[in-house]
Amino acid sequence: MGKGSCLDFKNLLDESVRVHGHLCPGQVLGVRMAMLGLELIGISDPKGKDRKDVMVFVEIDRCATDAIQSVTGCTLGKRTLKFLDYGKMAATFVNLRTGRAIRIVAREDSRTLAKRYFPEIEDKYQCQTEAYKVMPDKELFEWMEVEVEIPPEDMPGRPLKRVRCSRCGEYVQDGREVHLDRKTLCRACAGKAYYYRRASKGRRGLEPRTY
Repeated sequence: MGKGSCLDFKNLLDESVRVHGHLCPGQVLGVRMAMLGLELIGISDPKGKDRKDVMVFVEIDRCATDAIQSVTGCTLGKRTLKFLDYGKMAATFVNLRTGRAIRIVAREDSRTLAKRYFPEIEDKYQCQTEAYKVMPDKELFEWMEVEVEIPPEDMPGRPLKRVRCSRCGEYVQDGREVHLDRKTLCRACAGKAYYYRRASKGRRGLEPRTY
């Protein structure tokens, strides 16, 4: 961990475990990743004076994401945590005030390197959990400075607009509507639904309300 960090690793890990429900390698990795990311973008008080300056893009829905949320204070509800389903143990930390952004990815070989630190621990997950607490950042992560373009409709604050889907009648916020055949549709009605309403005779379909 960087010597310049003023965040307390033990307390942050304890709080993350409390929120997540258990201690695991992903929790340790997520806390370490968040601490490093905040340090690299110049954020020292993410839940205090710097709370409006931080945004994080996470690329996986695993344990580490809960840890990153716990450390940074960023959440989906505040629109400061963005989830991109890339399936990668990676996250990008953005200082909204300065524009500085750092993408950090967990090194795959850290799993193997962990055994060097605690060879006496046979259980690999327990070994990783303990090793990730003490391994240097360079053995856990790779990182690079990046540029992230954040459109106005993705920024925290009140919705810039609300429109009504011409098919189902539900309202769509923040520019997430789809324009198709001169109609304004929600993504579900445009064929991108993740759900289906139960229909008669075993058929599936959205079967939207009509107005």
